[in-house]
Amino acid sequence: MRALEYTRVASPEQAISLHSSSEATAFLAGGTTLLDLVKLDIMQPDRVVDVHTLGLNRIETLADGRTRIGAMVTNTELAYHPRIRNDYAVLSQALLSGATTQLRNKATTGGNVMQRVRCNYFRDGVSPCNKRTPGSGCAAIGGHNRSVHAVLGTSDSCIATHPSDMCVAMAAIGATVEVQGPAGKREIDFLDFHLLPGTTPWKEHALKPDELITHVTLDAPLRGSTSGYLKLRDRASYQFALASSAVILLMDGQVIREARVALGGVGTKPWRALEAERALRGSAATPANFSKAAAIALQGAVPYSHNGYKIPLGQQAIVRNLTTLATGDAA
Repeated sequence: MRALEYTRVASPEQAISLHSSSEATAFLAGGTTLLDLVKLDIMQPDRVVDVHTLGLNRIETLADGRTRIGAMVTNTELAYHPRIRNDYAVLSQALLSGATTQLRNKATTGGNVMQRVRCNYFRDGVSPCNKRTPGSGCAAIGGHNRSVHAVLGTSDSCIATHPSDMCVAMAAIGATVEVQGPAGKREIDFLDFHLLPGTTPWKEHALKPDELITHVTLDAPLRGSTSGYLKLRDRASYQFALASSAVILLMDGQVIREARVALGGVGTKPWRALEAERALRGSAATPANFSKAAAIALQGAVPYSHNGYKIPLGQQAIVRNLTTLATGDAA
């Protein structure tokens, strides 16, 4: 058993100062990922800085129509908040499709954004894994890579999928991540926050050392639109997505005025399908056009030995979601 120091802080400035004092310090929010990885000896902090009492637990509507979410808002609070359910249904649905009620009650918005991969080779502590031990290789490429490994955004260094449902919905909505560090506050576009693995898969996000997520601010809702989250998985509950889609659709009769599409379960980061969106805008809401857009979204996908099925499955997740929303069958 390794000893570690626990500190509860009263302000973001105190948290950042303590984090800056040692490289082996980790922020503790809900703990649903950190504590797992500490128990597995994958993360080995000497100190954890508890930030869940910093007051970053409010959901507020800004004057410009955007919605600002404190980093310590739990997944349950966010999913059931009236503003989220009414104006961002896709986000509420995504949150409720993930994990158990008990985990949602503890997991936080900021922690979910920082969620780490579920690749077995990353978590077993012994297999070659460039995320865990840079330069050691990627056991998943030649190993069992059926469920939590990607076909989009992969590299020769890593093929693990990003596991979050919430982040897929936020990628479709559009958002900024507000952070605070020793140099002050700044904002990061949500689509730029999570990094592709490239040759440095251990660099998972755009945070600078010692920066703390304080808020996530959602773009103003697309008025008159409908939205939905569709998650395809091995069983109906408590499973990570094999493929998922977050879709926001604004119709003008039978013509698509605006579409936003993001994918989960198939990418190394929450995957916004911008080219598919462009193909949908101005087109008729027909099965042929939905299939065309889905094919565009998965173009360039690279299958591995066990996960090639994710390409047609990801396309199906898009087509089914678009069809449901366009025909008015969404809940």
